[in-house]
Amino acid sequence: MKRSVPLLITAVGGFALIVAYFIPYTEALGETVAVWFDILAAIAFILGGGNLLKQHLKKISDRGPGWGYSGVVIGSFLITLFIGLSKVGVPPLAEFPDFAWSGDFIGIGTPFWFIYQYAFVPLTATMFAMLAFYIASAAFRAFRAKNLEAILLLGTAFIILLGRTFAGVALTNWIDPTGPFAGLRIENLTVYIMSVFNTVGNRAIMIGIALGIVAVSLKVLLGVDRSYLGKE
Repeated sequence: MKRSVPLLITAVGGFALIVAYFIPYTEALGETVAVWFDILAAIAFILGGGNLLKQHLKKISDRGPGWGYSGVVIGSFLITLFIGLSKVGVPPLAEFPDFAWSGDFIGIGTPFWFIYQYAFVPLTATMFAMLAFYIASAAFRAFRAKNLEAILLLGTAFIILLGRTFAGVALTNWIDPTGPFAGLRIENLTVYIMSVFNTVGNRAIMIGIALGIVAVSLKVLLGVDRSYLGKE
């Protein structure tokens, strides 16, 4: 029962959403299943938060490597959770001045908004800024002119990088922007590559991803793939 019931629920819910998408008369059924999904997602958030506390508290208790960072994670999680649930510092709505919780807890100026805007956003920007160096390092190792394909990739990447810099644009300033060779200006080449070749590649990748999603979804709905039930 521990395996059959989850498989049955997954199959019924998945196929109900598929049928509701293609058959208008079953849209109400699809909306009901979507509500069930929201309820299960809310429960999953609770389980996820509990698992986060469990893992990091164990790491702190064992004094494992980097246990101090686990303390920061738990402290940030609990503070943000408390401020969001209790609506600390949230002004009430004008329609309900006697109810302090009636305001928008993510409104501009609220403590929750302050944490998101001045803690989460800068940390995210810092992380992606650091990733840029890793991407540049990986690109340097990958872009080696070993064959024709690698040469084309290297040349295209070089043009795109030049087109995003002031120095690169200055190299082709001597070309008349209104003349017949205006397309050879580095900024115009960059736009053309991004709007034509890059778009074609993205569409091909998205089509492949869509086919993969369909295949994996059918395996899950038919019970062929049971990895989400665990190893045992």
